[in-house]
Amino acid sequence: MGMGLGSDFDWDLQILGGLSAGGLPQLETWVALDRHHRLIWSRDPLGRVPLYWFRQKTTVWFSSRLQWLIPLLSTQTIDLAGFYGYTCFSYVPTPHSPLNEIQAVRAGAWEQVDWQGEFAFVPQVRSHPGSLKTWRSQRPQLTNEAVARQQLQQHLKSAIERQTLDIQEPVGVFLSGGLDSSIIAALLVQAGISVKAYSLDFGERETSELPYAESVAQHLGIPLQIVRATPDRIRKALKATVQALDTPFGDGVTIPLYLLKQAARDEVRIIFNGENGDQLFAGWTNKPLIAASVYSRAFGSDTLGKSAPAPEADRPGDAFTQQYLKTFHRLYGYESQALGAKLQALGQDPALWLQDALDSEGDSLLDRLRRASLMLKGAQNIQPRATQLALSLGLAIRSPFCDPDLTQWTFSLDSHLMLRGNCEKYILKRAVEDWLPAEIVWREKRGMGVPLTLWCLQELWSDLGQWLNPADLRESRLWQADLPAQVLQGRLGGIQGRRVGEILWLMVMWQQWQQQVLGRPAAPRAWDHPFWLPRRLWFAVQSGRS
Repeated sequence: MGMGLGSDFDWDLQILGGLSAGGLPQLETWVALDRHHRLIWSRDPLGRVPLYWFRQKTTVWFSSRLQWLIPLLSTQTIDLAGFYGYTCFSYVPTPHSPLNEIQAVRAGAWEQVDWQGEFAFVPQVRSHPGSLKTWRSQRPQLTNEAVARQQLQQHLKSAIERQTLDIQEPVGVFLSGGLDSSIIAALLVQAGISVKAYSLDFGERETSELPYAESVAQHLGIPLQIVRATPDRIRKALKATVQALDTPFGDGVTIPLYLLKQAARDEVRIIFNGENGDQLFAGWTNKPLIAASVYSRAFGSDTLGKSAPAPEADRPGDAFTQQYLKTFHRLYGYESQALGAKLQALGQDPALWLQDALDSEGDSLLDRLRRASLMLKGAQNIQPRATQLALSLGLAIRSPFCDPDLTQWTFSLDSHLMLRGNCEKYILKRAVEDWLPAEIVWREKRGMGVPLTLWCLQELWSDLGQWLNPADLRESRLWQADLPAQVLQGRLGGIQGRRVGEILWLMVMWQQWQQQVLGRPAAPRAWDHPFWLPRRLWFAVQSGRS
C-alpha cells in the first residue's frame, strides 16, 4: 500500500487504503477520512503490517514499505535516535524510522490530524480501542485449570477457523519442531486442511531441532520439506533479504526465514507460522526477568501474581528496566566502546521506548512482561519482519496466535497457569498434550539455533572484511571503526560465544541496508581490518601482541 493525500482530496471517500498481511478481509493497517474531515491512520495492535508516513508541503504520503517513500524525499538523513534504538533492540523502535524524514506509526495507535482550510498538521495519538487497553490483568482471574484448559482449546480452534474460512487449497506451515509451530500444524490437520511443512536444517554444528520437526510431521501424517541454511546460501541471499525486509532487522534468523519462505512460495500461496506463542503464554525469556525482579524487588512484588506499589527509585529507568534492555542481547551498555561520538552525545534514554509497555498499574508481574513482549519483541520485530519477508515473495502469512480474542483471554488467566514452577507455558502444554507427542509438548524450550558465530569465524570470515569495511564504518560515523576487532578480541566484556556472531551480524545488516536500500556506495577497501587476514593468522598476531 502506498499513497499520497493532497489538500484537494475527495472528501466522499472513507477508507482510503489498507493492507492485510494474511489476505483476510480485516485490514491490519489503514488510512481513512472521517466525517469531520480528519485524516486518521492506524496499525493493528499486534503489529503485523508496518505503516510509514511523511509530509511534503500540503501532501501526506503513506506506505506500508519504507522503500516506496524514499524516492520522494529531497534528502536522506539517518535518524540517530532510531539508529541507537536499533543497536539496543536489533530493530528501529517506533515512532522512529531509520530516516529523519519518515515516521513509523506505532502498533496499536490511532493518529489523526485535522485537515480544514490551511493545512494544520498537529498529529494526536490515541490507543487503539478495545485492544491495548484490555491487555491488562483482568478481574476476577481464572484459576481453575480444567476450565482454563477447555477454554483455551476452544480459543485455539476458533482462531484457526477464522483464518481458514476462505481456504480451498493446500497451505504451508513453518515447522521448527518447537511447541508453537507444532500446535498450529496440528490444528490445521484437525480442521481438515491439506498441509505441507517446511523446516530449516543448519547442519551438524548446532544442536538440531530437525528431529523434532520430523517427529511432528510423522505424527500428523504431513509431508515435510527440509530447507538447508548453509553459509554459502546465506551469503547469496543476503542482498535479497535486506531488500525484502525493507528496514533494518539485525537478527540472524532473517535470512534463514527468507530461504524458508522462498522454498514455500513455489508450492503454496498461504503460509502459517507459530509466532507470538511465546509472547502470549510467557515463554522462556521471562524467567531471568522474574528472577531479577524477585531479587531486586524492582516492581515491589513479593510474589509472582501480586504487585505492591514500587518505590519511586524503582520506577522505569531503574535496575529492572536496565535488566529488561539487556534481554535483547545487543549493544545497550556498550555505547562508549561501540558507537560514534554523535551517538554518545545524543542523550537518548532507551527506557523511554519501554515505558508504555512496562507501565501497567495493578497488573501482575507476568502480565506486565507479556504485554511488554507483545508490544516490543512481537509488534516491532517478529511480526513486521515476518510480514515483509512473506509479502516480498508473494506469500500471504497467517499467525493464529495473533488473534485478538485469544490475546485478550490470556490476560484473564492466573499467573500460576502460565508459569508452574520451572515449567513455562504450562496451560498451553496442558491444553495440547493429547494432540502432539509428549517429547514435543514437555521438552525444554530452545531458540532457533542459527550458528552465526561459527559462520562468522569460518566460512563467512573473508566476507565480513567487505561487509564491515572500516572505511565504511568511519564514513558513517555511527560505529566505532574498530568495533569488529573489539568484539573478536573479547574487549567488550560479556560479549562472547553466540553473542559474538549476533553483534557482528547486527552491524552487517545495518551496513547492507544502507547500501541495498538507500543505494549508498561502499567505500574503497581499507586494509586496517581483522578480516583481511586469514582467521588463524589474525588470532595468532593478536596473541603475539598480548
